[in-house]
Amino acid sequence: MLIPSIDLMGGKIVQLIQGSKKALEFDNFEEWIARFSVFPLVQLIDLDAAMGSGENTALASRFLRALPCQFGGGIRSIEAARAVLKAGARRVILGSVLIQNGGINIRAAREFAEEFGPDKLVFAIDTRGEQVAIRGWKESTEVTPTQMIAALDPFCGAFLYTHIDSEGLMTGLPLDPVRKLRKATDKQLIVAGGIATHQEILSLHQMQVDAVVGMAVYSGLLKLPDSIPVAK
Repeated sequence: MLIPSIDLMGGKIVQLIQGSKKALEFDNFEEWIARFSVFPLVQLIDLDAAMGSGENTALASRFLRALPCQFGGGIRSIEAARAVLKAGARRVILGSVLIQNGGINIRAAREFAEEFGPDKLVFAIDTRGEQVAIRGWKESTEVTPTQMIAALDPFCGAFLYTHIDSEGLMTGLPLDPVRKLRKATDKQLIVAGGIATHQEILSLHQMQVDAVVGMAVYSGLLKLPDSIPVAK
């Protein structure tokens, strides 16, 4: 399944390269809402909130009302997750809150799961150089993706793996780490990071892995009507 992404920064839709360099920005929100309305799931991220530099709450709410979204960015409390779900999010994406003092915060994962149920939770595994990065990808940890899955598998409905090293480059997502993670969990596995072709999405689909695509869609390299895999 293709999951289009909407990343918000400074009141606009943006696309960043490796989480830092802005490459594209848009403010034609209704046009993108219309284009994404055919998809069963859209990924919505508040980058300012993730980086701790602000928030795009009003704009995010606009998308949450119009599209079936899983939403992330700066959600570090039960109250914040509850507000996002109340605003219309189908699921919440948790990342930084799952790491504490350099280790995996199982207690937080359990608390969120007890409050909302695992099916409402997507756990982000944002990875640079085989190590998980947090706080808008600014802070590296010693935690590995497989360690995250092994510790947190009971508490979520899906894992979201982002390969930061190829994010936004449209050079393709390395499949070896994806295969490793696919073997580590039976939960829904969603991946992102440089995916640029219809064939990549089909290859992931055959692995029972869903693909988040941003830069290739916004740049026009990947045409949406041609990029939706047919379920088997």
